[in-house]
Amino acid sequence: MASPSPSLGALWRVFGRIGLLSFGGPAAQIALMHRELVEDRPWLTEDQFLRALSFCMMLPGPEAMQLATYAGWRLRGVPGGLLGGGLFVLPGAAVIAALSLLYARFGTLPLVAALFVGIKATVVVIVLEALLRVSRKALKSADRWAIAGLSFVGIFFLHLPFPAIILAAGTYGFFSTRARPPDDATALPRGHLRRTIAVWGGLWLLPVAALWLADAAFLTDLALFFSKLAVVTFGGAYAVLAYMTQAVVAEHGWISTQQMIDGLGLAETTPGPLILVTQFVGMLAGDLRGGVGLALAAGAVVLWVTLVPCFLWIFAGAPYIDWLAHQPRLSGALSAITAAVVGVILNLSVWFALHVLFGQVTEVRFGPVTLLRPDWASFDTPAAALGLIAALCLLRLHWPLPRVLAVSAGLGLALGLAGI
Repeated sequence: MASPSPSLGALWRVFGRIGLLSFGGPAAQIALMHRELVEDRPWLTEDQFLRALSFCMMLPGPEAMQLATYAGWRLRGVPGGLLGGGLFVLPGAAVIAALSLLYARFGTLPLVAALFVGIKATVVVIVLEALLRVSRKALKSADRWAIAGLSFVGIFFLHLPFPAIILAAGTYGFFSTRARPPDDATALPRGHLRRTIAVWGGLWLLPVAALWLADAAFLTDLALFFSKLAVVTFGGAYAVLAYMTQAVVAEHGWISTQQMIDGLGLAETTPGPLILVTQFVGMLAGDLRGGVGLALAAGAVVLWVTLVPCFLWIFAGAPYIDWLAHQPRLSGALSAITAAVVGVILNLSVWFALHVLFGQVTEVRFGPVTLLRPDWASFDTPAAALGLIAALCLLRLHWPLPRVLAVSAGLGLALGLAGI
């Protein structure tokens, strides 16, 4: 049995601690919340926690942040949800803001660049680990393997848009799953969905309209792009990184490929959801165009349009969790989307590895097909060695991620000091 609803003060203390300790990615963050909310103080039952987790995995956006929001909502309604989700994100966002400004000032110094060599090498292993973890859960039938393969081919070789891949996979999963008569009589709240969408949709989109009316072209472009990203981030941050990188580097030219990899490394070292890498992108792009003031404004805009939709999804859908659990076709769509995410993460793994291990990577086009060709003369032996060390520590020795990142960064700095 779950205990009576705690006070807002108790929620503040517990979710504040979760936010400060939420290192190591969504798996570690979800385990931390389970210990705090189910085991140490049974505010939620095991069934409530797992059902909420399944629901959050069906949504676009960071599932751990949305789970924290749902847990707070379940305990104290909308104020509890705001506390749960907000405190999960704000500590990491504050750290990312400081690190982004420092990076914009000192990121090109030789010793700082050497430090990032180790972090980048570890990022390659982190993404590979995510690929292995997701594929074990998602690829349990021949058609799911086929979806993953087609997804990889579509995004890596053909540069198909990530949203189109997700839509195609979800459509296939929905219609290929056999429907059955509903076996649940859960009463659905009347008017709730309409009111919630109106309120939170307005909070999300009215600032975007205000930027457009103010003719703030750069901030408007950021707001529109990251608003779109908030709708298609199924499968977590790793799944959408390739699409985001392609857009912010190749299409918009806001930052460079290496800066994008550095941003992911920074986001891996801080508490909170990995999707905070979007804040780094916005702040660095703003700093490059207008200094600290525009950087802070850009970071605030990106955070707003990335995270407010998470509250919209949870506050709109939370009362329907029991009903959704009994809809097999929705589960089928989610399963197919997860399989497509495996292909997208594989694309990200190959892309990151090539850009970290080789100083020069060029694109070669054959009609609609694009290939990445590394220059073997630019192979980075120190980065490869650091990647092998990170793989040993993470995959074999199972060291905590913060320790591996610290060791890799230290070794990279040592190599830089030695002139290697």
